[in-house]
Amino acid sequence: MEAALFFVQNPAIKHGAIKILFTPDEEVGQGTVKVDMKKLGANFGYTLDGGEAGSLEDETFSADGALITINGVITHPGYAKDKLVNALKVAGAVLDALPKTAWSPETTEKREGFVHPTSVNGIAEKATIQFIVRDFTLAGLQQHHERLEKIAAETVAKFPGAVMEYVLQEQYRNMKEVLDKYPQVAAYAEEAIQRAGLTVKKESIRGGTDGSRFSYIGMPCPNIFTGMQNIHSKLEWIGTKDMAKAAETIVHLAMIWEEKS
Repeated sequence: MEAALFFVQNPAIKHGAIKILFTPDEEVGQGTVKVDMKKLGANFGYTLDGGEAGSLEDETFSADGALITINGVITHPGYAKDKLVNALKVAGAVLDALPKTAWSPETTEKREGFVHPTSVNGIAEKATIQFIVRDFTLAGLQQHHERLEKIAAETVAKFPGAVMEYVLQEQYRNMKEVLDKYPQVAAYAEEAIQRAGLTVKKESIRGGTDGSRFSYIGMPCPNIFTGMQNIHSKLEWIGTKDMAKAAETIVHLAMIWEEKS
């Protein structure tokens, strides 16, 4: 909004048409679901969803969800011997069977993917476990699914009578596959960051952003920094000086597109 205000107050600054879009539900991959791309009318875009000042990201995880549903066998607990199969206990066993020293967010880094349980819900009769599954390649993503489903199936099989269902839920894909076809989009952002007096830190996101989905529905869209730190923690914060540099970067970026078009 600071960049938009600057353009309004400085009409002599040359730039092309600029569209500003606010999206909700970005963290669960739903920020673009209701966007009318024809109405938006943008050929290229940039999300403002990055961290450290100077960072520019043109690659994300490819991401899926996985929902494991466990149906147990319910009966009166007073007469349950050799009959009851508690779905909650089966779900606990599935979680306990996951690798302890690898394959999870707390044990991976750089270009390593992971599988991460995010919620467990249920009653004795039926329980669900929701996972997020992440990798930079589709092949890696598929391997994670196969491994997770195998672990779950083998665990549930130890509880005769219990039945498991595994549902894959596609969320977003690595935007680099699209952005590599339009190298000028990230290149202009690099130049804008440099004009703002910052050192470019080009990174791959160990996460996602709405730019992933936008890139695949017709608007190549890398990610620019905002200055936020300790992301998703109880101590998340942002520096106003870095936010100002982000606004300055946007202004330079719009001017660069005008200069080179």
